[in-house]
Amino acid sequence: MLIRTATEADLPGVLEIHADAVARSTAIFTEVPPDLQGRRDWLAAHSEPGRSAIVAVEGDLVVGYGSVGPFHAKPGYRHTVENSVYVREGHQGRGTGRALMESLIASSREAGHHVMVALVEAGNEGSARLHRSLGFEDAGLLREVGTKFGRWLDLRYMTLRLDDAPADPAP
Repeated sequence: MLIRTATEADLPGVLEIHADAVARSTAIFTEVPPDLQGRRDWLAAHSEPGRSAIVAVEGDLVVGYGSVGPFHAKPGYRHTVENSVYVREGHQGRGTGRALMESLIASSREAGHHVMVALVEAGNEGSARLHRSLGFEDAGLLREVGTKFGRWLDLRYMTLRLDDAPADPAP
């Protein structure tokens, strides 16, 4: 398995994984099927400074993808990023998610980010365990803030401090 920067050629594979997560899981709080243009927009947005989009590939098959982007748009959050990772059905439990997360954490540290945030559907214990094993801490639970498949969903906030920054952040 190879982890590398995502390219336009990877987007059909990324779309397949994303569409499956939308259709069959509560990891993404939407039931609207994604399209290739949406994935192109995602790649373009994650090609800007301070953001990244990566893929895990086995041969020519995209088996997972991940990204890091701003946590919120307001300037006070500029040192904080949010991660997303998705793994192709049938490839979970093989270390793909961990490899993607480790790459995102390393690149976020290199970029000088201070904190990484993960927003995990509260029932997704596999994702919560993975994040905890990488040093993330539970930071709160928002009850019934999402809905999918006719039920309310809770959202778990998890955080990882990426650096040893002083108490007073740089401007």
